[in-house]
Amino acid sequence: MGAPQEKSKHLHDLTQGSVAKNLIRFAMPFLLTMLIQQSYGLADLIIVSYFAGETSVAGVNNGGHLTFFPTVIAIGFSIGGTILIGQYFGAKRMEDLQKTAATMLTTMLIASVVMAVTIAVFSNPLLRLLRVPEESHDEARIYLVICMSGLPFIFMYNAISGILRGMGDSKRPLIIVAISSAVSAGLNFLLVGYFQMGAAGAAMATVFAQAGCVIVSAIYLNRSGFMFDFKPKSFRINKDKLRIILRLGIPSGISQVIIHLSFLLMAVLVNNMGVSVSAAAGLAGRFNGFAIMPLVAVSNSVSMMVAQNLGAGKQDRALRTMYTGMGLSICVSLVFFCVVMFFPRQIMSALAGNSGSPELIDAGVTYLSALAWDYLIVPISFSFFGLATGAGHTHITMINSMISSLIVRIPAALVFSNIFGWGLWGVGFAVPMASLGALTFLIFYMISGHWKKANIIKV
Repeated sequence: MGAPQEKSKHLHDLTQGSVAKNLIRFAMPFLLTMLIQQSYGLADLIIVSYFAGETSVAGVNNGGHLTFFPTVIAIGFSIGGTILIGQYFGAKRMEDLQKTAATMLTTMLIASVVMAVTIAVFSNPLLRLLRVPEESHDEARIYLVICMSGLPFIFMYNAISGILRGMGDSKRPLIIVAISSAVSAGLNFLLVGYFQMGAAGAAMATVFAQAGCVIVSAIYLNRSGFMFDFKPKSFRINKDKLRIILRLGIPSGISQVIIHLSFLLMAVLVNNMGVSVSAAAGLAGRFNGFAIMPLVAVSNSVSMMVAQNLGAGKQDRALRTMYTGMGLSICVSLVFFCVVMFFPRQIMSALAGNSGSPELIDAGVTYLSALAWDYLIVPISFSFFGLATGAGHTHITMINSMISSLIVRIPAALVFSNIFGWGLWGVGFAVPMASLGALTFLIFYMISGHWKKANIIKV
């Protein structure tokens, strides 16, 4: 591995210059990356909906729930390494940064293989726990097993992107995911549309695109002076850095798992309402992911800038970063709120395509109308979340996730849907209620001033 150089084109100092310009310049590629990922996920489901029908849609949706489970673990784990890299970069500790990158890549590769094998072996019991409708069980299982074969590439993508973003580079992760999504969409049309392979074709398209893109990206980064050369001898673990990454990454990973688990439990409630409602919730959920991901992108961008600035000892600049991100998030979120409130039926009709029965459309409209209220709360809570994450206080984000997901979201979904008799609308309305609970907790964290103490461990 070559020693990293501060003037490398992969390194971008976010502790200097205009806060607003730096945040927008960093956030826009990040936002486009998330939008492309969500657009692909949405296109994936739409293609299956047009060419394979409701059974395959429900299969991809439910298999996707379990496929996303290890993915959020990868995201959570990479956040620990990314924040540490950002703080090291802000403090100009370049040797520590290099050791952290190597440890992060190696550990995530090992973890991905273990998780892929485990989930593939226990795919049937996991799908039964999710109460997948019987008619879509086989489709969900084959989708899940095939996707697991590509899990190492998902983990490696998250590791590479996390390292680049920690050093202030959000453009190359955009290029990686754009190429992968374009190739995957093309393969989806071929395998699902032309060869009529249903959920299996959708999964194969995803795996082929991810594998090819990560391999090409590794070759490109190695040739362009990246700090890690991807040779077998360079994959090694520094125990001190692993300990720090785990200390930051485990709470973040738990947070991601808790959040996704709460949505899995909500999926169980929805699946009990029938296959049409399950398919409708899947389509509406993908649109909701499309609407929320720009806010996630801004929040993560705030985290990266906060990490570098707190690492450099610039607390006022870190706080300005958070407020700037909050303003940007609110503007984006209000647009989605208005669109959903005025055009819910048009949105569901476009998503469902030819396979959209009146029952599916009506259920989707109900679910979307409830989810939309989250767009008025989540921009603020995500901004506070970004500040805490950038400070390295991932234990705060973990506690916040427990409160919002387990204490608020799931009980609220049960109460609203069953006791109040609100049905599917009640399940959806539990989401903004959870965001409100998260916001309350994070406001107290913000007032405490604990965020000013960046969690760099001196080793």
